Amino acid sequence: MTTEADPIDGELQLTDRITTASNATFTGYIGDTEVVYKPIAGEQPLWDFPDGKLAHREVAAYLVSESFGWNVVPRTWLRDGPFGRGMVQLWQDVDPEQEAIDLVASDAVPDEGWRAVFDGHDERDRPVTLIHEDSVALRRMAVFDVVVNNADRKGGHVLPMADGHRYGVDHGLTFHVDHKLRTVLWGWMGDHLTLEELTAIDRVRADLGGDLGASLSGLLSDFEIGAFAARLDRLRGRAVFPAPSGDMPPVPYPLF
Repeated sequence: MTTEADPIDGELQLTDRITTASNATFTGYIGDTEVVYKPIAGEQPLWDFPDGKLAHREVAAYLVSESFGWNVVPRTWLRDGPFGRGMVQLWQDVDPEQEAIDLVASDAVPDEGWRAVFDGHDERDRPVTLIHEDSVALRRMAVFDVVVNNADRKGGHVLPMADGHRYGVDHGLTFHVDHKLRTVLWGWMGDHLTLEELTAIDRVRADLGGDLGASLSGLLSDFEIGAFAARLDRLRGRAVFPAPSGDMPPVPYPLF
């Protein structure tokens, strides 16, 4: 017999802690629904992001994902929990047989279906190449990352699902007013956006003047929303995937 529970107000029972996470992160259940819970009280202070706002940015990222209509981010919301108010997100069971991002020997890069990001050397000084799949799902995620200014798109933050869908998670480091884009999804750099991608950007930009903007106003500052609007306009105007810019490293550390 299954147990139905309201994900907003239902009892959140914790089952484990994800100890590899930088901030306090737990898994648990609301009824039979498995979730991830990140309490605001467990957020580590950062020099370049406001304290106590990472959970809000995770929810803002979900709302933008919904406006795009691409289902990039699993359902995410704010609610109370055992350690206070925090972010709750639906847990996703990944397909262990699939890899959307990989590090391979440089002479083993597939001829089709993948994009090379950069070349380097491993700990034994062997040439290796960071690659990601050339798929619609990841292209959409790359567009999403540009406009939310994702500073932490690691390979491990891309969840490959059995049906071919790819979810993106861990969006606390987003929506900064300064350029912060750090991602492993640089493989389409300089490529033109498709009509479908441009139409989706237009949809989000229009929604920013309505329901999306109203919802984001409770999660982000006016300056952050203004910077988000500017990124949408800039990407729409240029209509190509950007190249790395500025003095920041273009990829996160670690990569996975």
